Amino acid sequence: MTKRRSFYILFFSLLIIVFLIVLTRMIPGFGDVKLPVLSYVQPFSFTDQEGNRISEKDVSGKVYVAEYFFTTCKGICPKMNTNMKKIYTVYNKEKNFLIMSHTVDPDVDKVGRLKRYADSLGISSQNWHLLTGRKDSLYYAARVSYLLDDPQNNNEKIEEQFLHTQFFALVDKKGRVRKIYDGLKKDDISQLTKDISKLLQEEVTNTNL
Repeated sequence: MTKRRSFYILFFSLLIIVFLIVLTRMIPGFGDVKLPVLSYVQPFSFTDQEGNRISEKDVSGKVYVAEYFFTTCKGICPKMNTNMKKIYTVYNKEKNFLIMSHTVDPDVDKVGRLKRYADSLGISSQNWHLLTGRKDSLYYAARVSYLLDDPQNNNEKIEEQFLHTQFFALVDKKGRVRKIYDGLKKDDISQLTKDISKLLQEEVTNTNL
């Protein structure tokens, strides 16, 4: 390869790099890799710690994180909710952000118990809903809407099931799951915090993002 040819290759390579840097600075969002769409949240209706009915209509236009837990859990749930509270602390003043924590043990986790649990965490139902309802509906949402458990488990008898997952689902303003995170991993929580900000800035349009 001649020196002249090497020079031209290097020159045009640098020119392309500079061009991309300029575009990145001039066009907001240029070069950002957007989160994929993994699933669509199906219609639901649950009851939160204040006794209020919460449905897909109440979260429309909002970014939220969905998780599953139970109040008597002594293992992963306290660790998960400690990490979730870090996210809550960052975004609890953001009107378009919510946390949706679903119980996996609705026979025990009635409204009053969820209220006491919420009070122990020091959280507000304005931004963080602890949800209970029919067990089959809760588990269906976990598997079909949020992809937090294997959908094939819906084929088993609901009475014999007990869902236990450490994963969080991030949902955008259009009710689409965009990413799943390990609720016990520091790096995942850090990335989730950043991704929430990205989704809050996304504009809601009639076309796919």
